Parts: sequence; structure tokens; C-alpha cells
Amino acid sequence: MRNKTDRNDARGIAQILRTGWYSRVHIKSLHSHRVRALLASRKAILAKCVDLENELRGLLRVFGIRLAPRVGHGSFDVQVRSTFADDELLSCALVPLLDARTVLYKTYLKLDNAVKALTRADPLCVRLMSIPGVGPVTALTFKCAVDDPARFKASRTVAAHFGLTPRRYQSGEMDNPGHISRAGDADVRSALYVAAHSLLTRNAQWSSLKAWGMRLAKTRGHRRAVIAVARKLAVILHRMWVDGSEFRWGAQEPIAAAA
Repeated sequence: MRNKTDRNDARGIAQILRTGWYSRVHIKSLHSHRVRALLASRKAILAKCVDLENELRGLLRVFGIRLAPRVGHGSFDVQVRSTFADDELLSCALVPLLDARTVLYKTYLKLDNAVKALTRADPLCVRLMSIPGVGPVTALTFKCAVDDPARFKASRTVAAHFGLTPRRYQSGEMDNPGHISRAGDADVRSALYVAAHSLLTRNAQWSSLKAWGMRLAKTRGHRRAVIAVARKLAVILHRMWVDGSEFRWGAQEPIAAAA
């Protein structure tokens, strides 16, 4: 507008909204924000624990001390202290790091127990955790991110909302499908990816979803199969929430046909 006034600004905003490019934004409930704060605190404390563990590994490597590639968080303190117990100067340098890491780990356990207590008290989260690979963090993260399942008209749009669908660039004769869009909440996308990876690699119980993912992994690779399973998990979680249904394991295929 040539003359900037409150009346002209209101008219301009109204014209923009009439074009249909803008839509209403869902505002999550205060309860969801509180639970998300708990999940974010748990994630931050765990990340600091891992940072201190990696720092200790790097400092010990200078002295020829190499820890096992996989050391549990609970047994990390005992294994590390035993490596430099006889070196007074090294103990003076590394014991404070271990003490700080121990305090952080105990804080992480308190937050982790709080998350598990919330999921045990929530019937929806208990039902969602019946899906193989879906744990307390995944169920609670998904519930808080969606908040209101009615805001999605179709369950298929949930996967796109969290950035699990492929991007595409098309112009004239050019048609270039790309990687996933990575739109939306990164924590939900990461939780679904971890759940899908656990379903394909750690969960031994058969299901039609796992069988489909394993067949896809043989033809398209493990990473693409995990993303595809994560996309299906988002759809299944939303549909179970809306319908109040249970997870369908599917009819197990005959051993001869599977072989």
C-alpha cells in the first residue's frame, strides 16, 4: 500500500488469506508441551553423558588404554576407574570427569523412570507399545507431537507431516526424486527411525510388517527399508489411535514359501 495505515495493513492481510496459501496452525496443549520438556531434558542429559564418555575414551587412548567398543552406561564408571587406579596424576585429571558423568547418569535415570511411569499410566501409550520396536520414548514422543489425531484427515499424511516421504523436483523433462523431506519434528522422525531399526534387527517375533521390511531390505538396502518401515509405523500408530484398534501381526507365511 502507498499509505501505510492500520486499516490498509488489515486489508492487505485479509487479501493474503483469501488466496488460500495459508491455513490454521495447530497449537499443542500445555500437557503435551510439559511432556515434551521432560523428553527434551532426558535427551539433553543423555547426550552430555555420551560426550563425557567419548572425552574419557579419547584421553585414555593417548596412554594406550582402549575401552571396549560397547560399554554399558551403568558399568562405564567401574571399568574406567580400574584402568588408571595406580596413576595418581591421571586420576587427578580424570576422576572429576567421571564424577560429573556419574551425577549426570543418575539424573538421566530419574528422567528415564519418569518417562516410563508416564507411559505405564497412559492406556494409549501401552496400546501403541504393543507394536514391535515401539518403546516408551517412541510412543510418548509420537503422542505429544500429534496431540490431536483428528487434525489429520488421513493417516497417510502423518508420515509426510514428520518428513518421512521422499522429496521430488519436477520441471519439464526433469523429474528428480530425492531423499526424504525431513520436514516437521526431528525428534519424532528420529524416534520412528529407531523403532523401525529395532523392529528389523532386534525384534525376533514375526509380523507381516517385519516380513515386508526384510524383503525390501534385500532389494533396496537396509537404510531405505528402515525409512520405509518408519513411514508405515507413523501411519499405523495414528490409525490405532483413531480407531482404538490393536496391532495386527498378520498371518504367518509358510516356512517353505518364506525360504
